[in-house]
Amino acid sequence: MRAVLADFRRIRELLELSRGRMALSVGWGVLALGSGLGLAALAAWLIARAWQMPPVLDLSIAVVTVRALGISRGLCRYLERLATHDVALRSMSTARTTTYRTLAGADIWRLRRSGPADGDAAGPAGTEDEARQGDPTNLRRGELLGRVMSDIDDLGAVVVRAFVPIAVALILSLLAVGLLASISVLAAVILAVALAVSGIIAPWLSARAAREAELAVRTDRTEFTAEALTVLDHAPELRVAGRLSEAVGAAAAAGQRAVAAEDRAAARSAWAAAVLPLSIGASVLGALLIGIVLYGSGSPIPTAGFQTVPPGGITPMAFTVLVLVPLSAFEAVAVLPAAAQALTTGRAALRRLDRLEHGESEPSAPNLPVLPAGRRIAVVGPSGAGKTTLLMSWAGLFETPRPGVTFFAEDAHLFGTTVLENLRVARGDITPGEAESALRAVGAGDWLDSLPDGVETDLVGGAAAVSGGQRRRILLARALLAPARVLLLDEPTEHLEAEAGAELLRRLLDESSGLVEPDRTVVVVTHQLPPDTKADTIVRVEPGGTVAIDRFIPTTTT
Repeated sequence: MRAVLADFRRIRELLELSRGRMALSVGWGVLALGSGLGLAALAAWLIARAWQMPPVLDLSIAVVTVRALGISRGLCRYLERLATHDVALRSMSTARTTTYRTLAGADIWRLRRSGPADGDAAGPAGTEDEARQGDPTNLRRGELLGRVMSDIDDLGAVVVRAFVPIAVALILSLLAVGLLASISVLAAVILAVALAVSGIIAPWLSARAAREAELAVRTDRTEFTAEALTVLDHAPELRVAGRLSEAVGAAAAAGQRAVAAEDRAAARSAWAAAVLPLSIGASVLGALLIGIVLYGSGSPIPTAGFQTVPPGGITPMAFTVLVLVPLSAFEAVAVLPAAAQALTTGRAALRRLDRLEHGESEPSAPNLPVLPAGRRIAVVGPSGAGKTTLLMSWAGLFETPRPGVTFFAEDAHLFGTTVLENLRVARGDITPGEAESALRAVGAGDWLDSLPDGVETDLVGGAAAVSGGQRRRILLARALLAPARVLLLDEPTEHLEAEAGAELLRRLLDESSGLVEPDRTVVVVTHQLPPDTKADTIVRVEPGGTVAIDRFIPTTTT
């Protein structure tokens, strides 16, 4: 129980839930279900009273009140849904912002414990799922996307399906028991026990079912997402390597395992669903038997209220209310099994996000040299030697990010929006003219002229809408438009034609070329450094972590 309460608090803190907005949601929920409870009680009284054929004016207030409760029930339910989803969506937006900000400085960017040390050596295949779950640094892109998106969705569902329904159910259960106690204390006790069973046993069974489904299904669903994204991102490479069918088969097998696990977990959910009707039946039957005793024999069982007969008996109206109120009282607790499932799923999502943000060990920054002096720096070395890791270290991604120093990854994301908006990722106030000039400066002029709407053309599908070379030129233009004074470029000319790539490298590493302002520092990682480059510093990275720095080299040195 302490762990549940601690997770409750942690979820509330992460979502930054507003107490006022939550109270408003709960209030509307209580009014909605309270209208239903009052409607059932008053309708029962009205039916029994009408059977006695009193003057019509005696029933007019009750008739109008029944209509008002019927209208207010639907209206308050709508307002409760509106208020609850407003809280949930606001909190999910806040949680995503917090998570992204935390991830930017988290230790998942550290050197991976297993696999390649350099980003350019990473392949589509990942390590075993257990290792990835235990170490966030081993997450593949699909798994990271799945966690950040679906896990925060699960936390938002806790607000809609758990926090508000649990509070409403508790308040309505007390009101229903109190209403029945005004007629028969024994019937109220039976109703309280039945509500406790349906509000505790059923959710417990549902929570166990959700936990089993979470453990069995989530891994396979995450694996399916990761495998599917691998296929989508690397289909050409997988086809060339003859592994496309294997990757598609792995994704399909993960999906089938998830479906089978869901079927197994459904058994406990079925038992949880059976608890509610059994509790309703027991409560109604108990109330009926007590009502028969009180109404038919005048037994001296204590009663109070609803009475116009001598003590020991109840009126037909009280008898009807006694039997029909339990039917409406269980409406509030009927959602608690789903609330337990949502809470269990949300707690698991919270633990995954905590592990993702904080990792399982203290971050350890690699022991790498500092950024050397110079304005045009080239970093060379074989694949897997650690060139990307070196750039990330200079950007401060292993510690505190350094102001004015920006790392531009070779696989940076292109969004499914316009070319201009993709460039504005670097700086939000970029004008269409600046965007066009930057694209032409990096050699994308002919491609830009071929677009129907120029920089306002939508890239449908993001990176899938352009070739590998066009993508690199767009990313390089984005880097040139960034306000950073130090640009750390990881393989900016990869996938370009040899001569075009070499010419672009020469311009990047030449202060007088005009491509980059002379007072800005440019650091370029490349495998193909032209022999006539004008770089003033070359950093050579060898396998094993050996780093050699040559400063102010002649332009003819390779």
